Amino acid sequence: MNELLIKNGFVFDPLNGINGEKLDIAIKNGKIVEKVNDHKAKTIDATGLTVMPGGVDIHTHIAGAEVNTGRLLRPEDHIKDVVRKTSMTRSGVGYSIPSTFVTGYRYSKMGYTTIMNPSMPPLEAKHTHEELNDTPMLDKASYPLLGDWWFVLEYLQKGDLEGCARHIAWMMDITKGYAIKIVNPGGLESWGFGRNVKCIHDQVPNFCITPQEIITGLAKVNKMLNMPHSIHLHTNNLGVPGNYDCTLCTMGALENVATDNKPVAHITHLQFSSFGGDDWGTMCSGAEEISKYVNAHSHMTFDMGQVIFTDTTTMTADGPFEYTLYELSGHKWVNGDVETETSGGIIPFHYKRNNAVNATQWSIGLELALLINDPWKMFMTTDHPNGGPFFAYPKIIAWLISNKARMATLKRCHKKAQKKSLLTSINRELSLYEIAIVTRAGQAKALGLKDKGHLGVGADADVAIYNVNPETMDIARKYKPVRRAFGSAAYTIKDGQVVVKEGEVVQHADGRTMWVDVKTTAQVKIDEDMKRRFKEYWTVEYDNYPVTDHYLKIQEPITVRADV
Repeated sequence: MNELLIKNGFVFDPLNGINGEKLDIAIKNGKIVEKVNDHKAKTIDATGLTVMPGGVDIHTHIAGAEVNTGRLLRPEDHIKDVVRKTSMTRSGVGYSIPSTFVTGYRYSKMGYTTIMNPSMPPLEAKHTHEELNDTPMLDKASYPLLGDWWFVLEYLQKGDLEGCARHIAWMMDITKGYAIKIVNPGGLESWGFGRNVKCIHDQVPNFCITPQEIITGLAKVNKMLNMPHSIHLHTNNLGVPGNYDCTLCTMGALENVATDNKPVAHITHLQFSSFGGDDWGTMCSGAEEISKYVNAHSHMTFDMGQVIFTDTTTMTADGPFEYTLYELSGHKWVNGDVETETSGGIIPFHYKRNNAVNATQWSIGLELALLINDPWKMFMTTDHPNGGPFFAYPKIIAWLISNKARMATLKRCHKKAQKKSLLTSINRELSLYEIAIVTRAGQAKALGLKDKGHLGVGADADVAIYNVNPETMDIARKYKPVRRAFGSAAYTIKDGQVVVKEGEVVQHADGRTMWVDVKTTAQVKIDEDMKRRFKEYWTVEYDNYPVTDHYLKIQEPITVRADV
């Protein structure tokens, strides 16, 4: 039996209401337990150190067709960040689109143990899972893109929510997916005809349905299926000046779906959906209006999509947005469609402090995180790699905990952006307890991961220990040591095994792939009529879709029982 005892650390475990108390954490056979044998257990002396659950990332693009295409498009991204092999780790390449092994190592070095890949075309599910298998040190899952899937649009257009629910339950099984992902609802289907939708009330070509009907319909379906996570929604008009109004309309449209005070939707990378202004010359922050709504309602969660001033790679299923970005930037560009499922695009991009729009975007992400009062609603992400690489998370933590850190960066930004920024009027500084919420506990709760994001008895023994002493350190003033600590964990423990020590990988670990096994009263029939429709809709036949068990190296199905 493997036993481990973490002694005398300052524990931050928000799901169990523990706020910096000096406690021991006992681990046995990969789980948190009440106690272990003090004489037989290995011991980590965490005196003067901060102990948190392993980090959880609700939204990070780390695998699949778009990521691989991005790797091919950007050899220059890798040349500047070559990672050598060691006696314990594989070689690879990094920066904004790291190779699979480097992705796992870098997350683990920051104390992260669970990540969610948010964009998986069903046709590309097999390869996505192969890449997830190849990403070590982490548990992970992936969200199939279903908002513009023709079968779904047909069910919703007919008002057949039960049929749609059973179909999506089946889709979760054949793709080994975790949540319903919706990107620019209706816009991706419109893009196939060279068009887009500008409003949630626009008609989608050929389907006589609107984005609002797609969003609310799938939110209702999600509730019928009792999915652990709400719908995962990338809003219409992303990245367009004035889009905060569309975002408010979207959130308002979902109010009637929420009947039990639980979140019915998670809006992704909210920064990109919170722009004010009429054009790029007048573009400004809509964070104040968005945060007022969020503070008054409880039916949504969000993640930041924080911008980092660096060279990165944008990639999204929102093909129309990427085309717009191509027209604005003139950079090399890839766009494509996955048959009748989704679209996508990839463009290199460099966020610059001396660019007024980029600097305003940087400010908006932080404004949202600080103006939304409840940290259980707003989570830390960069929408990796769209706002910047995930390994910049320690910088964001510094900005969140320290007004001094924010002002130091703001002073270096474009003068126009400085004048527009709301940050000069925001003095809030997050505590370590709140950081534990926005980087692990809140994300795990929103995902419905009952054994993640906390250190209670029965939880997965995923633990991060940082060289931060909250008793002697003023983290708001001494933010640089905090930033260094969160970038290089003193220990990362995965399933009870020490995998990182002093920021270096000391043991290889294979993570699990989680997926939702939805049990419905009636199963979708895979008959000749369905296979015929696959032949009509796609050039690739049905038999190429189902992800069989051997595609998942270590799987963890999460069984739920649907109401249909």
